[in-house]
Amino acid sequence: MQQHDDQDEREGAVHGRIPWHDPRALTADQRALYDEMASGPRAAGPFRLTDPEGRLEGPFNAMLIAPGVGGPLQRLGAAIRYATDLPDRWREIAILEVAVARRSDFEWYAHEHVGRNAGLTAEELSALRSGADAETFDEAERTVRAACRALVLRRGLDDDLYARAEAALGTARLYELVVLVGYYDTLALSLATFRTPLPPGEPPVFGQGPPSQAL
Repeated sequence: MQQHDDQDEREGAVHGRIPWHDPRALTADQRALYDEMASGPRAAGPFRLTDPEGRLEGPFNAMLIAPGVGGPLQRLGAAIRYATDLPDRWREIAILEVAVARRSDFEWYAHEHVGRNAGLTAEELSALRSGADAETFDEAERTVRAACRALVLRRGLDDDLYARAEAALGTARLYELVVLVGYYDTLALSLATFRTPLPPGEPPVFGQGPPSQAL
């Protein structure tokens, strides 16, 4: 009887507003996508990808709702994380800037850990969280942050910032940065819409309130 009750509890678990998918009860398409995420390089990352039952944390659980879209989306994310020419520090500054602009607790929680592994210091993380450049950022890193914030909040770059970004980053890396911002903005939208919770014991960073509108 206890085993049956445990199974019912797992199958009825919710993750914010949507079911928390039990990996033992997935369709074939969901299982294929689950395996892509749970056995790929993300699984070796510094933040928790699954709970003790194997259920996906963060935005990845929502991707299982519609694997035909969730699959290409997660592969885009994998390309951004592991196949671009963006230096690790640039990439994490950009992701954390999206998290701050969108007040996305899960994105900050996950990529604060990744950012530390990429070499961001506690002082640099604190500056980013407060909406400022760190004194130790070089010109390219300041440009990455400025471009990301403009892309999120203004939905583009004016001529001066575009010229600055193209000179500091190069056209190919600027393109990769634009796609990165779009991807993580999409994740922030999914996390907010489905009210995806943080793992147990992880405190929210931004609390309640609308996304930042200040530049």
